[in-house]
Amino acid sequence: MLIIGIAGGTGSGKTTVVNKIIESLPKDEVVLLPQDSYYKDSSHIPPEERQNINFDHPDAFDWELLSKHLKTLKEDKSIEQPTYSYITCTRGEQTIHVEPRDVVIVEGILTLCDNDLRSQMDLKVFVDTDSDERLIRVIKRDMEERGRTAEMVMDRYTKVLKPMHLQFIEPTKRYADLIVPEGGRNRMAIHILTMFIKNNLKL
Repeated sequence: MLIIGIAGGTGSGKTTVVNKIIESLPKDEVVLLPQDSYYKDSSHIPPEERQNINFDHPDAFDWELLSKHLKTLKEDKSIEQPTYSYITCTRGEQTIHVEPRDVVIVEGILTLCDNDLRSQMDLKVFVDTDSDERLIRVIKRDMEERGRTAEMVMDRYTKVLKPMHLQFIEPTKRYADLIVPEGGRNRMAIHILTMFIKNNLKL
């Protein structure tokens, strides 16, 4: 089993990189663990207060559960991956049954932040994209998918996203084995990633 961690700022193109890797490999070779699925449950917090939670801070994640699930997959056992709603900011009642595969990708803004999680990875990747480009993507995504206005997104970016990126996300770049500039548009970097996986799995 090959475990790959893919980190990078919000809107950097991590998901595009992951999708291109999955598309380039044989079907059912890859399982994805999105870090976003492992946000701590906030159902005990009044709904009007949940929007004040800092979801870009390491404390927002259930690191213990994510690390446990990764170890379980390495033991060739299945897991029940949690689900999370961005609308209600709570963990869903439904889980996703995940079987172990030859390649496990852990993807999220702070994937390289946790020591225990990082120590389980065979390859650590940081997707690095210009801050203006990331902001444009975040505005578009949050308005279309999360029901936020442009003003709400800009306010969150100024107060939360930018400072948290500089304090917690950007520093994890030093742990990366490979830095991918410009996200999913970097075809050469994705080709190198894919070849690394195929060579290690002898696909």
